[in-house]
Amino acid sequence: MSSKPSIPKGTRDFSTDEMLKREYIFETIKKVFRLYGYQPIETPAMENLTTLLGKYGEEGDKLLFRILNSGDFLSSVNDEEMGRRDTGKISSKICEKGLRYDLTVPFARYVVQHRDEIVFPFKRYQIQPVWRADRPQKGRYREFFQCDVDVIGSDSLLNEYELIKIVDDIFSRLKIATVVKINNRKILAGIAEFIGEPDRIIDITVAIDKLDKIGMEAVNAELTGKGLSAEAISNLQPVLQLQGNTEEKLSRLAELLVNSETGIKGISELRTLFEFIGGSALNCEVELDLTLARGLNYYTGAIIEVKSKDVSIGSICGGGRYDNLTGVFGMEGVSGVGISFGADRIYDVLIQLNLFSELKVSSTEVLIVNFGEKETKYALSILDMLRSFDVSAEFYPDSVKLKKQMSYADAKKIPYIIIAGEDEISKSIVTVKNMSTGEQKTIALKDMKTFVADEIKKSE
Repeated sequence: MSSKPSIPKGTRDFSTDEMLKREYIFETIKKVFRLYGYQPIETPAMENLTTLLGKYGEEGDKLLFRILNSGDFLSSVNDEEMGRRDTGKISSKICEKGLRYDLTVPFARYVVQHRDEIVFPFKRYQIQPVWRADRPQKGRYREFFQCDVDVIGSDSLLNEYELIKIVDDIFSRLKIATVVKINNRKILAGIAEFIGEPDRIIDITVAIDKLDKIGMEAVNAELTGKGLSAEAISNLQPVLQLQGNTEEKLSRLAELLVNSETGIKGISELRTLFEFIGGSALNCEVELDLTLARGLNYYTGAIIEVKSKDVSIGSICGGGRYDNLTGVFGMEGVSGVGISFGADRIYDVLIQLNLFSELKVSSTEVLIVNFGEKETKYALSILDMLRSFDVSAEFYPDSVKLKKQMSYADAKKIPYIIIAGEDEISKSIVTVKNMSTGEQKTIALKDMKTFVADEIKKSE
């Protein structure tokens, strides 16, 4: 007996019902992106490894899915190299491409490659899958969709403010209560200077970015393992444990980082951003979180992370300011800022909170019953009429027992059935059954448009 087929760990199939729910998420997000003036682009699933490597830090590089070269991919590797089993060196010779890790680095590559076609500031959104060779676990997948929105070619902090408004708008529409955490990488650089380890900013940010997951003791142990002195780690503790409201934290930070020009600039940027936020009515909670680091190396200014208040699942949205990501591709001095919505985690949150319960789960609004060859011509004319009224409709393809056709409609949760037999044909009418109430009524063909507007479309 042959074994049952399977899919790779960390990937998922999605049923029709699940896809309708996912499309609801995508459509909600797209609608808001467009409302704020962002336009769509797409980039290839694979990029040259030269584009991807070195942009995500050492840990990120390890999570890249690499694609073997076509043909005899071992032809460029000699026996001596094979014998040494130097996987890093061998990999660089047999793999020239990789699956994209995120959408931001490919976006930076796109901007540089298409700079002569773009009007700056360039506001784009992109909804596509990404891949990471991570260990699969709850809320963490190897293949998942990101919904990115970025503006590039502008230094204004109004862009960060607009992104927070987009976050609030989208999650309000999805009915997910959220808390938006904000920090600034310049402040983190200032903290590194303050504790006497200015050159260890990456080690520090990678470690404290795990604070929520592993706790202070484990973070300190990791910093010790990275070679930070006991004095530096000790000086870091009161900074990460600062209490008070946003202004109190920033004021205390300004005292501690008084000798750090970079840190003081970060404080100034956050003050401006929180002033914008304070003047706007938001449904989400917004807080300054000095432990927020976001491990990606390309962030240079504000960093943002969004979490659900009611489901423990990690970040469902995040991003930040990157001042010179295009510089690595030869286009210096172009600043951008963006955020990414994790569609798969948002889906899991909506499932756990039962927020899909009122969502229409069938894309078909009307099923026309098949009575046989004689009635088919009449049924097809009704089908064309319904579709001309923008009604999603099906004609059951086989002339089988009515009970089987009704079971089909019930299983697909199709809300309306149209019966068009000999009696209906002779009178130029149809019989419509509401599947949720069981109510039946006859409708003249000339009145179908009114019926569609008054009942079918009104119920959406």
